[in-house]
Amino acid sequence: MREHINDTYVQLARKEGWRSRAAFKLMEIDDKDKLLRHGEVVVDLGATPGGWSQVAVKRVGGSGLVFALDLLEMEPIHGVNFIQGDFREDDVLNQLKEKLGDRRVGLVMSDMAPNMSGVPLVDQARIMHLAELGLEFSREHLKPDGAFLVKVFQGSDYESFVKALRETFKTVAVRKPDASRDRSAEIYLLGRTLR
Repeated sequence: MREHINDTYVQLARKEGWRSRAAFKLMEIDDKDKLLRHGEVVVDLGATPGGWSQVAVKRVGGSGLVFALDLLEMEPIHGVNFIQGDFREDDVLNQLKEKLGDRRVGLVMSDMAPNMSGVPLVDQARIMHLAELGLEFSREHLKPDGAFLVKVFQGSDYESFVKALRETFKTVAVRKPDASRDRSAEIYLLGRTLR
């Protein structure tokens, strides 16, 4: 708890009005990769508490659209269409598809993480399952030059997931933003331009 309170990014987020330190991870990745273009349609999977959605809605501007989804409740953010529910359930996924309508998505971003059990093998499998669901959604809804940004942890199934990304996208890059804690095994994979 002390580490969290004293964290530079936590303090900066509080000072600047961001909902979480995760906002800085997305801003750093976007500054490098230019994913959040003005007017873009963005889907934020695993959105709560809303740090990524805050960044997205600000950067895509009034002509852009941000759709956010999470199992947990999220305080409203002006300009963000939020759906509360489990991304693994068809009825929740159908709500998202209905809101999207015929729009093609420019960026699917997933910072989803399951409730951790403390059993590394089980947790890794759950994380990779969520990443695979995000990839499946991306294949179906991204526009041809769209991108998929997803949080993963290296471990079992990591290499096969990277292989699936490479089969789906023309370019795949690994990102470890400075705002990620050094001790954290999380990394972000970025797939761009559908094959």
